[in-house]
Amino acid sequence: MRILLSFAVFFMLGLFAMGSVNAYFNATYLSTTVFLTNSTAAHVVEGIQLYVSNASISTYDQDRQAFNLSLGNWQKVIGNTPFLTQHILNPKSSISNFTFLPGPITPAGNGGGYASLTMSYDSQNVTSVVSIAPRQFEYRLNNSVFNYLHTASGQSLLSNARLTFIVPNGTQVVTAYPLPDFPTPNQFGKYSGTSFSWFSGEPLQNFNFVYLVTQTPEQEVVQFFNALYSSYGTLIYVLIILALVGIAMYVYFRFFR
Repeated sequence: MRILLSFAVFFMLGLFAMGSVNAYFNATYLSTTVFLTNSTAAHVVEGIQLYVSNASISTYDQDRQAFNLSLGNWQKVIGNTPFLTQHILNPKSSISNFTFLPGPITPAGNGGGYASLTMSYDSQNVTSVVSIAPRQFEYRLNNSVFNYLHTASGQSLLSNARLTFIVPNGTQVVTAYPLPDFPTPNQFGKYSGTSFSWFSGEPLQNFNFVYLVTQTPEQEVVQFFNALYSSYGTLIYVLIILALVGIAMYVYFRFFR
C-alpha cells in the first residue's frame, strides 16, 4: 500500500512538473518606433511579440480581459524581461498619454501561439532645438532618453530588437551615428525618406541624430499662434468673453435704452 501511495504521489508531482514546464511566456521581439515632431516631444509606439505556450493560453486570455491590469501587473505575469518597459524616456522629464494593449493570440503550429503587446506614449524632451536661420530649426536627439541594455561600455540595443525614427516630412537629416541599418545613404552620403532604423545589438552610447526643419511662412504663423494659445489660452478666452460682453452692452444701451 505504501509503495502504491508513493507511486501515486510521485506521479502527481510529475504531472504538476510537466504542467509547469509547459506553461510559460516568452518575449521574442521588440519594435520601437519614435515619431519625432516639430517640438522637443516625441510619440512612441512599442510592439512586443510574445510567445504563449499552450498551457498558458487561458491565463493570457483571462488577463487580457482584465483591462485594469497595469504595466507592472503584466511584467509580473510575463516574468523578468527587458522588453516590457518604456525604452524612450527622459530621466529628467515624464511621459504622458500612456496606453497598453495586449492583442489576441495567433495560433502556432506547436500548440502555443503568438500575441502582440503594444505600448503607446508621449515622451517629453526627447530632442533639443535651436534656431539657426529664419524659419530654420536644428533638432538634436538627447541620447540619455534610451532605456535599453546597460553594459559596462554603455547602452546598446537589445537582441531581437529594432529601433526606428520617423522624422517630419521635408526634414533634412544632418547627422546619423551609428549609420542606420536602413536605409543606406546615396552616393553623396545623403539620406532620403523619413524612416531610419537600427537593428539588434547596435551600440547606443555615442548615438547622434541631428535633423533640420525648415518652416514655411504659413507654418511659422500657425506655430506662433499655437505657442501663444499654449501660454495664454485661459487669458485669451477671458478677453474674448469680456469683448463679447462689452459689445452686447454697447448694443443694448445704444439701441434699446
